[in-house]
Amino acid sequence: MNSVEIKKLDLHFGSVEVLNDLNLEIEKGEFLVLLGSSGCGKSTLLNCIAGLLEITNGQIFIEGKNVTWSEPSERGIGMVFQSYALYPQMTVEGNLSFGLKNAKLPKDEIQKRVARAAEILQIESLLKRKPSALSGGQRQRVAIGRALVRDVDVFLFDEPLSNLDAKLRADLRIEIKQLHQKLHNTMIYVTHDQIEAMTLADRIAIMKGGKILQLASPDVIYNKPKVKYVAEFIGSPTMNFLKGSISSNQFSSSLCDFALDGYSSDQLNFSGNAILGVRAEHISSGDSASLSQVQLNGSVELLEPLGSDTLARVNVDGSLFWVRLDGQSKVSLNQELAIGFGTENIHLFDAVSEQRI
Repeated sequence: MNSVEIKKLDLHFGSVEVLNDLNLEIEKGEFLVLLGSSGCGKSTLLNCIAGLLEITNGQIFIEGKNVTWSEPSERGIGMVFQSYALYPQMTVEGNLSFGLKNAKLPKDEIQKRVARAAEILQIESLLKRKPSALSGGQRQRVAIGRALVRDVDVFLFDEPLSNLDAKLRADLRIEIKQLHQKLHNTMIYVTHDQIEAMTLADRIAIMKGGKILQLASPDVIYNKPKVKYVAEFIGSPTMNFLKGSISSNQFSSSLCDFALDGYSSDQLNFSGNAILGVRAEHISSGDSASLSQVQLNGSVELLEPLGSDTLARVNVDGSLFWVRLDGQSKVSLNQELAIGFGTENIHLFDAVSEQRI
């Protein structure tokens, strides 16, 4: 049985369509990430699942129950927001138990749930502190704990790490992943950060304009993007693109012409304008470029040392290619550099529809 199921969901604000004919099935125990840029509809969708927004059309099921018109408190969900939203006058223990007291749970049951959440999140030593005495990471752990004590099957996370610095984000990201591995609850997580999505998700739903463009595992999303937008959005640096055309299984552009014999195509007989994509790590450079099927020559116009590797932006007759080099590479600015790639590592998209070829 699916843990969460969304059928033909529409959400309109007046004449503005925010979500349109959206369908989604989330398996029990799955960690699903809703990923996209600002305004794509990911947080709106999460709020619809939570019952914080009234949908225009469609149905929402949670654990087999139709909750389309149910109140948030009746949906069996726990939600963690971007802001911690902790009560400043209460201790951590008070914040964790507040909702349970309002639900009139027995005192011993409240104590048991608070103790369990504190143990899982490793915040036992913080229970008597107030939020003002906590770091940002500790406050977010308390916010997660407040959802955890509800003992529900589905957890919703709305960009919970966006207010933290880079180190805390990385630390808490690991803790959330470990939390899912311990609990095996269904988790739906909204973010615009592709690193969070790739490292946390069982599956990623990439959204744009209120629609899901691709729903797949991180591996498939990265290695076989369904549309050009997905290819462009996932990966750092962004995928390199080159405009050209395909005819008789041959790609032609102003920079190169080569046969597509090694390319795994969904449309073997495609003919017309196309866009070639290749990731920085799939471009060889220097002496090894001479062994590549496609060989180009350009000038290094920008270097970004990252420690373990270095990113070089190479200008090839006006077309720019990001190339991932070894961190100890001796390549210098304005140096002439040979680069190359093979058809086994490229991506091809229809220039009109931007769908994968």
